[in-house]
Amino acid sequence: MYASEGIKVIKLEMKVEGGLFVVHTGLLWDENEAILVDTGIPGQLDVIKSVVEQESIPFQKLKKIIITHQDRDHIGSLPEIVEAFDGAIQVCAHEVAIPYLAGETPLIKSGALVPPVKVDQILQDGDILPYCGGIQVIYTPGHSPDHISLYHIPSKTLISGDALTAQEGVLMPFNPDFTPDKATALQSLAKLVDLEIETVIAYHGGVCTGGIKERLLEIIESTPV
Repeated sequence: MYASEGIKVIKLEMKVEGGLFVVHTGLLWDENEAILVDTGIPGQLDVIKSVVEQESIPFQKLKKIIITHQDRDHIGSLPEIVEAFDGAIQVCAHEVAIPYLAGETPLIKSGALVPPVKVDQILQDGDILPYCGGIQVIYTPGHSPDHISLYHIPSKTLISGDALTAQEGVLMPFNPDFTPDKATALQSLAKLVDLEIETVIAYHGGVCTGGIKERLLEIIESTPV
């Protein structure tokens, strides 16, 4: 049996040009609702529904989507999910993300306009969301100007989006090839050091545990800008 509130790592295996594109994110829940962080590339509604229900959480319990940032591999299936729920699901994102998600401003990296989605809850740095035991919003720009990371307070878990990556269980810096403002990205990582983090879920690379603070300090000190 699951606890009344908690967090699970969600692994999305998405087919791209004959291969698999794999990402990791978080599914959080409490007695009232479930919350998914990010939505993969376009066309993943059935994959997401299947993965959520594999965790014994009914898909209809999904009440909120939190978007870490505007990149297409994070927001691609957002319009499909919103449509599947007839709009009865809340979209939460940082205020800088709003024009991109609304389809008013081209995405920074692809230059594409996306199908418009309304942001229902605007997130700010330092917000403590009263869901699933408490989720702290940390504004972590650099990889993109709207980027946020999420700290699940009860489990001491950081959902890092693309602010960090991972490789075989080792926490790694952001991908420099896809991080336009590396200096700001490093400043953002410095904001994470004082959090009591036991687990990191990196979208690209998966889960890291143990010695997180020390590893963050190493990354901050050794990553070139």
